[in-house]
Amino acid sequence: PAEAVAPAEEAEPAAPAEVAAPAEEAAPAEEAVPAEVVAPVEEAPVEKIVEEITPVEEAPQLEQPVVGPVEEITETEVELTEEPVPEPAEEPAPAPAEELALKVTPSPAEEPTPKPTPEDNDIIIFIPPPGPAVVPEQVQYLLIGAGTASVSAMRAILKAEPNAEILMVGAEPHGPYMRPPLSKELWFNEDKTESSQLIFNDWSGNKRSLFYPDKLGDLSELAPGSPALLKGTKVTKLDPTNQKVTLSTGEVIKYGKCLLAPGGEPKTLSSLKPSENNACLSTKVHLFRNIAQYQQLSSELNENAKVLVIGGGFVGSELAYAMTRTGAAVYQSFPEGGNMGRVLPKYLSNWTTKQLEAAGVNIRPETKVVSTECTEEGAVQVQLSTGEEMTVDHILVAVGLEPSTELGDSAGLEVHSEMGGYVVNAELEARSNLFVAGDAACFYDPVLGRRRVEHHDHAVVSGKLAGQNMTGASQPYHHQSMFWSDLGPNVGYEAIGLVDSSLPTVGIWAHKDTSESEIKSEPGAHEKYEQGIVFYMDKSKVVGVLTWNIFGKVPIARQVIAAGEEHQDFGLLAKQFDIHTKH
Repeated sequence: PAEAVAPAEEAEPAAPAEVAAPAEEAAPAEEAVPAEVVAPVEEAPVEKIVEEITPVEEAPQLEQPVVGPVEEITETEVELTEEPVPEPAEEPAPAPAEELALKVTPSPAEEPTPKPTPEDNDIIIFIPPPGPAVVPEQVQYLLIGAGTASVSAMRAILKAEPNAEILMVGAEPHGPYMRPPLSKELWFNEDKTESSQLIFNDWSGNKRSLFYPDKLGDLSELAPGSPALLKGTKVTKLDPTNQKVTLSTGEVIKYGKCLLAPGGEPKTLSSLKPSENNACLSTKVHLFRNIAQYQQLSSELNENAKVLVIGGGFVGSELAYAMTRTGAAVYQSFPEGGNMGRVLPKYLSNWTTKQLEAAGVNIRPETKVVSTECTEEGAVQVQLSTGEEMTVDHILVAVGLEPSTELGDSAGLEVHSEMGGYVVNAELEARSNLFVAGDAACFYDPVLGRRRVEHHDHAVVSGKLAGQNMTGASQPYHHQSMFWSDLGPNVGYEAIGLVDSSLPTVGIWAHKDTSESEIKSEPGAHEKYEQGIVFYMDKSKVVGVLTWNIFGKVPIARQVIAAGEEHQDFGLLAKQFDIHTKH
C-alpha cells in the first residue's frame, strides 16, 4: 500500500473503494454509521457500484494505523521513498463523487468504532519488542563461574584487551559478589536495614555493597569491550579438544580461551541429611555459602532461637561469634581441642576458645554430632558423641569445602587424588587455552610445592594471573595468598603461607606493660596473647606467618617466606613487624 493518500477533494476516478473520499453534500442516513462512511443515495445502488468498480477483494487492504508518538522515530530509522500511484485501468465512468458511497455492515461480534485518520504527512511505525537473547555460538573469552576469580580474570583481560569479548556463566541468580562478609561484616552491622540490602561496613568504616561494582550486561548486551553475564545457568559438559561447552539449557558455545572457576560446594555430615523421617532438616540445616542462605537465616533468627554451629575452623568460629550478635543462644561443636585447632598452635587455640566463651558461645570441643531427630514442634534434637543432647532451631554447618570438579570426567582433566581440584601447571593452565583459578585449582607453588587454597585473596590473585595468561602473559603463579578473621574485639589475625598447627612454631608476644619481648617454649595457661606474631617453620625456614591483632604486615611476611632464608634470631626477625605498636 502507498504511504501517501491523495487529497479527498479530488477523487480519482478508479481509486480503491477503501480510500474513496466521502461526498461532502451527502445527506445522512436514518441509521447512524461511522464517521468515515456515508449513507448511500437512491440514484446509485450499492450493488451496481460494486459491479462497476474494482472488486473489494482484489484491492490492497490498507492497515489502519494507530497514532503513536512521532518523536520516537528518527531519520536513521525510516527512509521514505515516493512511489507513483499507478494509473487506473479504463473502466466505465463511475457515478459522480457526490453519489459514490459504500454501505459497511458491522460485524455482529463487535460494534464499529470510529478510527482516527492521521494527517497525510504523519508517519506511524510500530516496532515489536526485542525477542529473547540468543546464546552466541562462539565467544572469544568464556568464564565458567561467576565468583571472585572470574571477576578478577575479567578485569585482567579487559586491561590487556579493552575490546575483548567476554561471556561469564554463573549458576546463581545474582551477579558476582564477595563471600567473606556473609560470615563476618554483614552480621556486625547495627543497621539491619542495610544488612538486608547486603550493605556492610568494611575495615576502614566505609559502606560497601556485597556485589562487585563491575558492569556486566545481560546476554543481549554482549559486545567487544562489553562483558555479559548468563545467570542461572550451568555448564554441564566441557570439551577442551574442540574448545566448546554445553550449557544446562542445551546450547553449545565454542570458545577461544576458557577459565574454569567453579568454586566449590560446602561439605556436610551424613547425620544431617534430610530423610523421610527427618524432613525438617531440609530447612533447619544451613550449608552456609551463598546469599540465599544468609537471607533465610538472618530473617528467621531472633533472641529466642537456639543455634548449633558445627565446625571449629575460621568460618565456623566466625559464624559462632556472629550468631551471638543476634541475641540467639549459640552452641558450637568440633572435634579439635580448641577453636581453629588445625591452624593455631595449641596454646593460642585454647586462649581463643576462652575469648569466644566470654562472648557468649557455648563451646563443646572434642565432640561430634552422631544423630539428629526432628521434633513435633519443628525443632531438631541433636545428640553429641559425649552423650549430651540438645534441642536447637537451626544448625549451621562449616566443615570444609569440596571443590567442584564434576566437569573433569567429560573434559578428561586430572583431579588431584588427595588435595582435590584440577591439576594445573605454574601458569594455571590445565589444557591448551583452558585455565583454572580459585578454590578448584590445585597449582604448583615454586616455594611451597603443590597446593590448593580456599581463601578470598587466592581467588583474587589466581583469577588475575589466569586472565593475564589468557591474554599471553605466560607468568608463573608465585603469589603467597593471605586470609584474615575477626572473632570479637580481642581476636583478629592475618595469615599467609603454610599456616598449619602440625608444623613447629615460634611465637613472639608483646608484654602489655613493657616494651620487651619474651620467648617461651611452654606458654602458661593464664598468659594473655593480645598482640604478637607466630612463625610456622620447616626446619629453620619460615613457611608461614600469622600476625595476631597486628594488621597491614602481610607484605613483610610475604617477603620473609619468599626469601627462603634460614633464621635463628627470631627476636630480630620480629622487629620488622613492629609488634609493640598499637594497631
